[in-house]
Amino acid sequence: MADPTHTIHVDVVSAEESIFSGEARFVALPGEAGELGIYPRHTPLITRVKPGSVRIEKADGGEEFVFVAGGILEVQPNRVTVLSDTAIRGKDLDEEKANEAKRAAEEALKNAKSEIDIAKAQSELAVMAAQIAALRKYRDKK
Repeated sequence: MADPTHTIHVDVVSAEESIFSGEARFVALPGEAGELGIYPRHTPLITRVKPGSVRIEKADGGEEFVFVAGGILEVQPNRVTVLSDTAIRGKDLDEEKANEAKRAAEEALKNAKSEIDIAKAQSELAVMAAQIAALRKYRDKK
């Protein structure tokens, strides 16, 4: 059992499943106002998370990367919870699919007729760009 004064329990949950659950020494993720770093006994906090990579430094010293398409972060002194509609383990990211989806979003943006279409396409494009960046970050760490 990990020493609770040196670790914090982390849960990353998507709409479909629990993506990660375990003890960690440190968590880094893209907060609304910039990169956030969470250590054990962090001040309680609830904030939005932007699309990008959640980096979890596990209790055993290993690292886990999870891509999230935005969501909510809740921090309690002994627990971190990241809730996201879409969360994908770094090892499960597929660059070809992500590039295909990015091209489709770029095409949708070009063909957008209304402000709603434009906003939706821009949002999709931002998520896919963040996913590709997360994939490259994960791959470079290996």
